[in-house]
Amino acid sequence: MYPYPNPTLQSPLTLVKPTRVLIADDERLFAEALEMILGEDERIEVVGRANDGRQAVQLTRELDPDVVLMDLSMPGMDGFAAIEALIAEESSRRIVVLSGSADQGDIDKARGAGAVEYLTKEQIADDLVPRVLRAATA
Repeated sequence: MYPYPNPTLQSPLTLVKPTRVLIADDERLFAEALEMILGEDERIEVVGRANDGRQAVQLTRELDPDVVLMDLSMPGMDGFAAIEALIAEESSRRIVVLSGSADQGDIDKARGAGAVEYLTKEQIADDLVPRVLRAATA
């Protein structure tokens, strides 16, 4: 007489897989802070971190995250080029841009490249987790 088919199951929510996120940011301390923030939410699992756009593309191929959290300004291959490369490979890829720039030109360029969300670094406290989760289901 358990409310669920399996008596060891605490709730139906335990069957839901967490959203798998790859962080791409060249600022190590900032990337670690993002990982801590995202890791506090049980609906999210950080599966890797990339230091530049080229590594973001490579790790996305290897790890197949649900969402890629992408900085735009990185050495070597920047975030714009990485977004274009990832979308060219798989148009349904979910990319959330996280940038220090609130410039409308950058926002338009990122969305034009294929990003589904754009956050400025000032919006992290309130919007990061909801935007990542929304991107995963968009």
